[in-house]
Order: sequence, then C-alpha cells, then structure tokens
Amino acid sequence: NQQGYSMVDVIKAQLDTAQEDSRVKAVILRVDSPGGEVLASDEISDAIKNFQSGKKSNGSEADNTRGKPVIVSMGNLAASGGYYISAPCRYIVANKMTITGSIGVIMHGFNYRGLLDKVGVAPEVYKSGKFKDMMSPTREPEEVSQEERDMVQSLINEVYGDFKDVVKNGRNDAHEQNKSEGHALADDWTNYADGRVLSGTEAEKLGFVDEVGNFEKAVERAKSFGGITGEANLVQYPERYDISDLFHIFGESKAQTSVKLDLGFDAPRLQEGRLYFMSPVLSH
Repeated sequence: NQQGYSMVDVIKAQLDTAQEDSRVKAVILRVDSPGGEVLASDEISDAIKNFQSGKKSNGSEADNTRGKPVIVSMGNLAASGGYYISAPCRYIVANKMTITGSIGVIMHGFNYRGLLDKVGVAPEVYKSGKFKDMMSPTREPEEVSQEERDMVQSLINEVYGDFKDVVKNGRNDAHEQNKSEGHALADDWTNYADGRVLSGTEAEKLGFVDEVGNFEKAVERAKSFGGITGEANLVQYPERYDISDLFHIFGESKAQTSVKLDLGFDAPRLQEGRLYFMSPVLSH
C-alpha cells in the first residue's frame, strides 16, 4: 500500500514482538471488521496459529518456544474474514449485540456491455486462450458459457471448504484445550455456515463463540489462560507510523478530499475478480 506495509505485515510484526517478550503471557485480539480479501484473512489466521504454537508469524522457530494464547474480543462487527481470523484463537468473547458469522465467500463483478452498446462503444479483444477474458465486464452475458460459470463456482466452493475447515479445526482445538470452559461447535453448525450473520448470543449457542461478554471479560480470560494472578498490565501495540506517512498526508491534493459517513467501521469496496471473506450486507 502507500505506506509500504500492509495490515497483515503490521499484525505479524505485533505478534512477533509479543512472542519475543517474555513478560507477555497472553494476547487479546480486538476484532471489529466486516471482512476482507481471502489472502489477507488466511495469512493473519496462519500467523495467529503459529504464534499460539510458539513460532514466529512466518512459521519459523522463535527463541521463546512457549505458545501464548490469543483471546478474541469482538466489537460491533466480526463477520466473514473477521470471523476467519478469530476461529483459530484459543477463546472468543463477543458482545450480545456483535454481528458475526457470515461464513462464506463472495466474488463481485459488473457487466456493463449493454451500456456500451447504447453509447456506441464496441470492445475489441485479442486473447491467447478461450478463457483469458473470463469475467470480463464487456462481454455479452449470453457469451458466458456454463463451463466458465462452473469453473468460477468451483473456485468459490474450494475456498469456502477451506473456510469451513478453519472454523472446524480452530474451534475443535480450542474446545479440547478449554474443556468445560467455552462452547463446542453445535452438531449442525454447518447449516448456519451459509453466509448468514448472527448475533453474539446466537453465535454462542452454536459454538461459534465461547462466551458473551465485554472487553473486561476478555481480559479476565486472558489472565486465566496466561496464568496471571492479581493485577495485570495491559499493553497496546499501535499501528506503526513514520516520517514518510507525514509527507504522504501533507502531499494529498484537496481535490481528493471526500466526506465519509462514519458507521463505526470501514467497509472496503469490492474489486472485480477478487475473492473475499466479506459480509455481503455490508459490502456495497
């Protein structure tokens, strides 16, 4: 991105810092997100799994080989990709009004060939293979073969299967460690992994989260799983900023200024041809 590093890089660096600090006994991950790109969600999920197993975020061995638990504290929204990164964590705390779930995959696109025809614009395409222009927004809809549709749907189904595996493995592993604490996945949990959103209360009943509570409850669980008795110091790892960020801010043109409606989260716009773990009710 423009700062030269991504949110994935930031989270990995923060986890590595916590891993190397012997004073850190547990991590609380605050999740307030409608989701995001498949790759970013998967990389963060893997980094969390490595951290809890005592490794660095990239999977290499760390000096401190003792795994540390990650406790999720869900905010207003922890859906789709937000839930994907929560599933591998040791314990999940959600507010009763948290919007979570939305387990599924979405690929977004528009076809504006009809508009081009109205204004007299005709696309000219030269391609090396018959599938090279799959999902092109300038093709006639009737040109899209069933074979192409099946290929795209197969890709989505494959990624969706990976999502369900992350949920199943993460929640089952956590339940084995937590024993009587928290909740196991309901036997019919896959019936609710169809893209629907759930409240924190509903998610607890189905075993998608362990407990309904606030941030203070997540702190209590972090102290318990981290073996901390008495008072504990809460240290926040903020996002890194440097002098280059200031130059970027000062160099922005006034013409780029926009008015943003604050909904309590930033809902990213879906780009055509990319796979997302994104709650569909919040992605348009």
